Amino acid sequence: MSGPLDGCRIVEIAGIGPGPFAAMLLADMGAEVVRIDRPQSVRPGDERPNLDVLQRSRRSAAIDLKHPGGVEAVLSLVERADALLEGFRPGVMERLGLGPDECLARNPALVYGRMTGWGQEGPLAKRAGHDIDYIALAGALAHFARDGEAPVPPMNLVGDFGGGGMFLAFGTVCAMLEAGRTGRGQVVDAAMIDGTAALMAMFRGFAAMGLFDESRPGRNLLDTGAHFYDVYRCSDGRWLAIGAIEPQFYAELLDRLGLAGDETLAPQMDAASWPAMKARIASVVATRARDEWAAVFADSDACVAPVLTMGEAPSHPHHVARGTFTEVGGVVQHAPAPRFSRTPPAPPSPPARAGEHTREVLSSWGVDDAAVGALLASGAAVQA
Repeated sequence: MSGPLDGCRIVEIAGIGPGPFAAMLLADMGAEVVRIDRPQSVRPGDERPNLDVLQRSRRSAAIDLKHPGGVEAVLSLVERADALLEGFRPGVMERLGLGPDECLARNPALVYGRMTGWGQEGPLAKRAGHDIDYIALAGALAHFARDGEAPVPPMNLVGDFGGGGMFLAFGTVCAMLEAGRTGRGQVVDAAMIDGTAALMAMFRGFAAMGLFDESRPGRNLLDTGAHFYDVYRCSDGRWLAIGAIEPQFYAELLDRLGLAGDETLAPQMDAASWPAMKARIASVVATRARDEWAAVFADSDACVAPVLTMGEAPSHPHHVARGTFTEVGGVVQHAPAPRFSRTPPAPPSPPARAGEHTREVLSSWGVDDAAVGALLASGAAVQA
């Protein structure tokens, strides 16, 4: 066995962003995921490697979803699959003849995973959108802000990947487990706006308990309001992250900064004094380079870390020791996560080029050779 999802078969209808991310997570865990690419994506004679990390660890078949023969080919794969993942706007797969009704008729145990921004229903369901829109409407973006400043979108990590792809992968595995018990499939409606709303659970609890004031972004405990939970500029222009929330960690922070006897910093939870205390800490952090501070706090419980770039992170000793990063096809990227004691997944394989495995996939999933030849001859399928 190679990974906890070894033996699971999943059809992925090619898309962008969170859908491929979910497929990558499932493939990393050992599922056999086949990506259905558009024939137009095939570039004959182009042998350049595919460098899209999100497409790693799965084969690609190029099939024309607007060709009757292509639709039938996909339905043939669906008959042998545990799940299908798609990320079109609501109604598109139905118009292609590959909606849940058609697929579940061919395979009643199929898990039909749908990835959208707004969900399959509701006033916004058929509207366009991007991560920034979903996290804005979910009540998350407003709180990624410093005091008095505009909200800052956290790249597209929260809506697309945290609220979207992660929840699609989670929902797919949940539904596959249930289908294994009952023999009945179902539709998984994963919406980025729903997942983002779920990610805000702790802060809604904090607000209910009076521990978070949504009217004061950038002035709360975990949104850079507190002097002991923020990033500070070092003398070399790089940054130091401080997260010394608990009293014992805060005492350690002040000691390592050389501020243990500074009475102005003693009332840690006096929010009215946070701005002044922040200025005091900033003045000290600014006296040394980032890596000098990293050495000062290397063996400390002060919850302080150097802010590393994407390029710097893989060489950190902790990542090296754990093998957090790996190199696949010449590209440094994350190793599969989480980790398993008994069924560790195999190392990732390089992303496939569109249509690289069309003939191989169709044959290995039970389409007879004559039918494969007819699909290729008609243009319903394309081999790169």
